[in-house]
Amino acid sequence: MEWQTKVTPTPLSNRFSYQTPLLCLGSCFAAEMGARMALYQFPVLVNPFGVLYNPASIAMALERLHTGTPFSQNDLICSQGQYATLWHQYLLAHPNPDLFLEFANRNLAQGVDLFKQAKGVIVSLGTSWIYRHKARNMIAANCHKLPADQFDRLFLSPQESAALLAPWIEAYPDKQWVITLSPIRHWKDGAHGNQVSKAALFIAIEQLCNQFPNLYYFPAYEIVMDELRDYRFYASDMIHLTSSTIDYIWEQFCAHAIDPQCHSRIKEEEKRIRREGHRYLGATQ
Repeated sequence: MEWQTKVTPTPLSNRFSYQTPLLCLGSCFAAEMGARMALYQFPVLVNPFGVLYNPASIAMALERLHTGTPFSQNDLICSQGQYATLWHQYLLAHPNPDLFLEFANRNLAQGVDLFKQAKGVIVSLGTSWIYRHKARNMIAANCHKLPADQFDRLFLSPQESAALLAPWIEAYPDKQWVITLSPIRHWKDGAHGNQVSKAALFIAIEQLCNQFPNLYYFPAYEIVMDELRDYRFYASDMIHLTSSTIDYIWEQFCAHAIDPQCHSRIKEEEKRIRREGHRYLGATQ
């Protein structure tokens, strides 16, 4: 008797290997899988701007990686004594503006170089909601605890989300793109609001997958919601995932998106990590 509805991902046609430079952008899935691949010594760069949640912020990051335009004093914002830009996650902010710019541009340079070399790009979408900074007339990757009245809160339609990402997938047909939907619920939108947001992203992803042969969908959302489907797979906040759940998603990703010839190397890296006394700590965003 089967006690689960199994979700079987379609294998990636061009699987990733230790010879595949990878860029990971977006929310929890990209952060978790990217961190795991870095731990196992894959050539990967994870979220050079910090965790990103919506298609508009990810498109902004791709544009910056494409142009390589350095960040300057004009890009800086200050909130509660911390400096950052609207391209970056709040956790990357720094009390010294010069040190933040040095850090941001160093990360940008690494990202530009990796993006040029990358044979694969992993994009993870989290929400359809975006925040537009009124004074700068731009989408904020993070609101940085600025007053709420400085922003307009907007909802991206499926067509708008697809239109934001499509130009970059089209511009780089030589790269294997992997897109996924985060199973982490944005509970501040409420149960219904979260589902509407995820549904809009599902439709956008479907449009993109139908449009681009170099785009692959990995069903992380379905694995959690349909196969695991139990609160024992969630952390104590009932929102984020346990390390065991992340392990299971990694196993599925490894089985269907990573070249089988790499699996023995991954096992050797696991032994090394245990010998060195490391414990994998996944991102929690």
